[in-house]
Amino acid sequence: MTTTARLLHLLSLLQTRRDWPGSLLATRLNISDRTVRRDIDRLREMGYNIRATMGPDGGYRLDAGAELPPLLFDDDQTVAVAIALRAAPAIGAGIEEAAIRALGTIRQVMPSRLRHRLDALEVTVIGRPGEATPPEVSLEVLVTLANTIRDHEVVRFDYADPDSSGARDEDPPRSRRVEPHHLVTSHGQWYLVAWELDREEWRLYRVDRIHPRLPHGPRFIPRTVPGGDVDEFVSARFKGSEVNAWPCRGSVVLDLPASRVRPFTGDGTVTAIDEHRCILEAGSWSWVSLAAVFGRFDVPMEVVGPPELASAFATLAERYANPAR
Repeated sequence: MTTTARLLHLLSLLQTRRDWPGSLLATRLNISDRTVRRDIDRLREMGYNIRATMGPDGGYRLDAGAELPPLLFDDDQTVAVAIALRAAPAIGAGIEEAAIRALGTIRQVMPSRLRHRLDALEVTVIGRPGEATPPEVSLEVLVTLANTIRDHEVVRFDYADPDSSGARDEDPPRSRRVEPHHLVTSHGQWYLVAWELDREEWRLYRVDRIHPRLPHGPRFIPRTVPGGDVDEFVSARFKGSEVNAWPCRGSVVLDLPASRVRPFTGDGTVTAIDEHRCILEAGSWSWVSLAAVFGRFDVPMEVVGPPELASAFATLAERYANPAR
């Protein structure tokens, strides 16, 4: 083993656990204790903060230093970092440009096998992560779906429907055959946009509920999503509409300053009236749900319009009156 290869191997060992006895490192690397000490000094000169530990064996610990030294990632870690960088626009913290540069740096030094996996991962980011903890998604499933999208292959998978949590254990997930089109991440959750062959319609599937089956199906000629824009199509589906607009939209006057309302309006718009009141315009999939959205601010309000929104508040008042009694 060359000195460089040995140093990289030593560094990878130090990154996997907190403490390494010197004798164990020498055994793993098939070198002498003296060579281990010399290699540790080389890594320290490169910026790695490696502290000698006391004890019967004597050993080494890799700690945080004053500067960030070069890092080593395994294949899955590399792909995971690349996915996170591609999804950086969803964070909205002004790191988009830095994320693009970091992604370019990683891709430039990637071996071809990893670059092939990364290039298959075309991701559309919609919205920002929500407060709820997103479900865990298998990296292997993401890469499998990305590969079928890139290669235009029909994918078969078992799909656990949302109501399957109450189903009996012997009830298997339903099998689907789809032409995969795009991977989308929205509010912390991953979705697959696909054309379902059996139902002959466009569908959105939660990736955490997908369990791919092998082998994949035949190749297909990609279709165009309705409207031709994946972002617009998925946003419309989330709104329960055929277009990217809420089917029900209305306005109210809230007895709150605009500054206290804006952080909680989502895609709504806030217009200040004075320092104590503002107008909030928002949308939802039904008038009653829209009235409930306005009601969560828990302050006196006045309906600006339309009349359907005022009727929805009356409906809510009747529904809430019975349990209140």
